[in-house]
Amino acid sequence: MVAVAVPRRQIPRKALIVGGIVLAWLALWLVFRNVGTLALDASELTPLHRWVNSVNDAVGASRNSNPVFLYFFNEIRLVIDEFVRFVQALIAQPSFGRPVPVIGWLGVVAIAGFVSLAVAGWRVALLSVAGFVFLGLQGLWQESMDTLSLTLAAVVIALLFGIPLGIWAGLSDRANRVMTPVLDFMQTMPTFVYLAPLTLFFLIGPASATIATLIYAAPPAIRITAHAIRSVPHNTVEASESLGATRKQTLLKVLLPSARKTIVLGVNQTIMAALSMVTIAALIDAPGLGKTVVKALQTLDVGTAFNAGLAIVVLAIVLDRVTTAATERRTLPRWALFGGLGVTGVAVYFSYTYLWAAEFPSEVEIGSSIRQGATAATEWVQDSLPVITNGFKDFVTSVLINPLQALLAESPWFLVALVIVALSFLIGGVKPAVVSAACLGVLVATGLWQDAMITLASTLVATILVMILGVVVGVWMGRSRRADRFIRPVLDAGQVMPAFVYLVPILALFSATRFTAIIAAVVFAAPVAIKIIADGIRGVSPATVEASTALGSSSWQTIVKVQLPMARRALTLAANQGLIYVLSMVVVGGLVGAGALGYDVVAGFSQGQLYGKGLAAGVAIVVLGVMLDRLTQAAAKRWTN
Repeated sequence: MVAVAVPRRQIPRKALIVGGIVLAWLALWLVFRNVGTLALDASELTPLHRWVNSVNDAVGASRNSNPVFLYFFNEIRLVIDEFVRFVQALIAQPSFGRPVPVIGWLGVVAIAGFVSLAVAGWRVALLSVAGFVFLGLQGLWQESMDTLSLTLAAVVIALLFGIPLGIWAGLSDRANRVMTPVLDFMQTMPTFVYLAPLTLFFLIGPASATIATLIYAAPPAIRITAHAIRSVPHNTVEASESLGATRKQTLLKVLLPSARKTIVLGVNQTIMAALSMVTIAALIDAPGLGKTVVKALQTLDVGTAFNAGLAIVVLAIVLDRVTTAATERRTLPRWALFGGLGVTGVAVYFSYTYLWAAEFPSEVEIGSSIRQGATAATEWVQDSLPVITNGFKDFVTSVLINPLQALLAESPWFLVALVIVALSFLIGGVKPAVVSAACLGVLVATGLWQDAMITLASTLVATILVMILGVVVGVWMGRSRRADRFIRPVLDAGQVMPAFVYLVPILALFSATRFTAIIAAVVFAAPVAIKIIADGIRGVSPATVEASTALGSSSWQTIVKVQLPMARRALTLAANQGLIYVLSMVVVGGLVGAGALGYDVVAGFSQGQLYGKGLAAGVAIVVLGVMLDRLTQAAAKRWTN
């Protein structure tokens, strides 16, 4: 009988090299721990930070004398500020010598209901009316209208620029090539990063908040409009041109009508991005619900934060449902259109004329009950579930957060840089290694190396948790239609909520720590990762899955050996998007004890002497985002090929 030797599976050479690099790093960390970490105290400044402070002071001193400010930046700020004030005067703030806005609460509710009825149908109209009335019942009518005013102002301006640029990018390959990397860079930047440089040129206030919001909200409109134009079948365009239509006629009569549904989707994404940014812009004195949430988070007042966060969620859901439903064509009967218009006109007249229809009645209020209930629930959770919450927090902190943070933040900076560059080269080759080296050099130059490493550690831990959750739930959704129908609406609702809102329930569970920021980041980033992985699993050929099952594979073997490997493109995309979402949220977590770069940015807004450090922290966040984005893209390209 002849024995047959079964060949052993060889470990890839690259994996051995990576393992060797990590082992060498650990050995050198033990020897050089806490040496060359470039640590910086919370109140300590570098020469760069002081120079930025001096530039800020010089800009402030010359704001009313320098021609660049007098005839450019100041004019932009003045125009946008006047536009925002006009919108606020209509629905939010007392104006024109009146103690109330031009259109009071009853008129706003009627207008919201009529617009929803016209574009989305009666069900969404009822949702809109109920949602706006609920905002008043919470005792947050004026704050909600301030938020809505800034959102609408930013969206109008963003669409005025975004849709024409998107059409241009859709029609011109050269314009598309130029705009794509710019849009990629803008969408990689966390929301915090837009605030600091804009305050340097436009001061703190609603104008800066609106400018930051429109800059942040414009990329989806540009990108989706360009995609919509490019997705119109070539046969349709060629048929129009063959019939003698000019380029303008083809655009207006063929391309735009055919791309209407997708362009409306871009408007939806622009509105959602604007609402998210308006709430965060409370850090630069933007009025509205965001300011209420920020103040409550800073004082750890969970009840007030929950009430205001709930109002943001309600507003987001209403705006999302209206614009989403608007993608479908609806024909409203003429009698319903004119009847609704008449009722709306009467309601607007009453709200302009009578105080009871202008100011939401304060005696009808449930906000205090919501605040008290949220506070009581928080106290109950903290008193009754410390074994579960603290146990989970201690486990993740001791097993993941502390070891990784110690390795990154307590190693010599040059050792960490060398390891990251080497891993970048192994993952993607020369180009990613050069990008990583440049980004790491910028991090050193900002003077915030150790804070950047702490933020990087939190980001990596949160991303690991996101991918674990994404794979488990995504595979379940991808293999079960019933699970997908149940879970996907929850994920869609989660993606509607602005980042601030996620901090509130997590703060109630775990109090203010870096762990709170990490878990909030996981909850914030998980929906997009889960949906991408679920779609990737469902995209695997059913014939391949059936063949695996027919050969005797168990469900586990089919998932591990067939579906996940064939969905690797979705897995890499989920990891890339998860990283970007996590980094954005970890930074926002600076408001609830995350520390590091997020705290530096927040402190830069609140303490004038730390402005330079806050701006440097914003640059460091961008650099981290660019480095992580390029590395994951390079890894995805190599793995999928």
